[in-house]
Amino acid sequence: MNPFLNKLQPYPFERLRGLLAGVAGSTAYPALSLSIGEPKHPTPALIRDALAGNLDGLSTYPATAGTPALREAIAAWLQRRYGLRPIDPVTEVLPVNGSREALFAFAQAVIDPAGTPRVVCPNPFYQIYEGAALLAGAAPYFVEQWPQTQFRCDWTSVPDAVWADTRLLYACSPGNPTGAVLSLDDWRLLFELSDRHGFTIAADECYSEIHFDESAPPMGALQAAQALGRDDWRRLVVFSSLSKRSNAPGLRSGFVAGDATILKRFLLYRTYHGSAMSLPVQAASIAAWGDEAHVVANRDMYRRKFDAVTPVLAGVLETSRPDAGFYLWARVPGGDDETFCRDLFAQYNVLVLPGSFLAREQDGRNPGRGFVRIALVDTLASCVDAAQRIERFLSS
Repeated sequence: MNPFLNKLQPYPFERLRGLLAGVAGSTAYPALSLSIGEPKHPTPALIRDALAGNLDGLSTYPATAGTPALREAIAAWLQRRYGLRPIDPVTEVLPVNGSREALFAFAQAVIDPAGTPRVVCPNPFYQIYEGAALLAGAAPYFVEQWPQTQFRCDWTSVPDAVWADTRLLYACSPGNPTGAVLSLDDWRLLFELSDRHGFTIAADECYSEIHFDESAPPMGALQAAQALGRDDWRRLVVFSSLSKRSNAPGLRSGFVAGDATILKRFLLYRTYHGSAMSLPVQAASIAAWGDEAHVVANRDMYRRKFDAVTPVLAGVLETSRPDAGFYLWARVPGGDDETFCRDLFAQYNVLVLPGSFLAREQDGRNPGRGFVRIALVDTLASCVDAAQRIERFLSS
């Protein structure tokens, strides 16, 4: 077996099951789960109809590069959303089966295992970054996010010796779990570091369409690069998905876009990887990327949930509305996030995720310890109910 498998940490939800082993949720309340970032809003009819109307495509092997129509739809969306220069749908866009599998596969394709390769990523972080690094034969280096820096990474804290070995950097904006959005100055620094040390940047943007101000959507990595005169997207690839934007996590549809030279090699990898998207899913994806009305309506549902829930929880937890995304990142009284989650479940049948499960300890500090991630993915009524139970739990 691959010896690198022994380096993998238990996934956060596996750890949550272990934490709750032998603990029964209170039967006095219906179960409410706000632990997993799985959208619960209905998948729009236009996506379902396009999927059902193209089932004949199941009889055909799809091309790994996707259909020209899908690549063109993605390129057009990127140009509309971010005000980008014309994107070549043939060389600068590649459909993928959701951002998760692509974020993992990308590391396997771009990391040169020679020497002592490093992968730099935020801490707390999306666990795929770490697993992808380890299975590619690299060592992850974590850059911590703390409240005093508004949960932004201090990339200048990374030693030059680490940068010298870095092959890949994962940047997540809007962030999971903190919701922090990278600024133009943040991107300028990352591009300067990439130029100096030669590493590739993988920009995870799967939460980019969940934000609160219609006039000020989060800046994207390609948008920042273009603003800084880097519209060749050198050493930059962005990852996006329909899961959160269009409430279609089961569709497993997303894309990567950016540096044409890197994508050409990544396509070669994917041809052997066997990760082509089925034609019915491609047809549904074209419908989704071509429509914004359902995305605006989706944001409105999340906005109403944050408006209702945040004031309730802010009275008992240290938390506030994030820059973007659908998570509340909340500091718990007493600093014991595991006990908080276990007791909340036992007494009020509400599941949230311990923040320490989403981070790694360095120098005796875990930047997720003492926090919980609350995913506002259920209905408005259920999210308000959960918030009120948390308030009663802490008030008692």
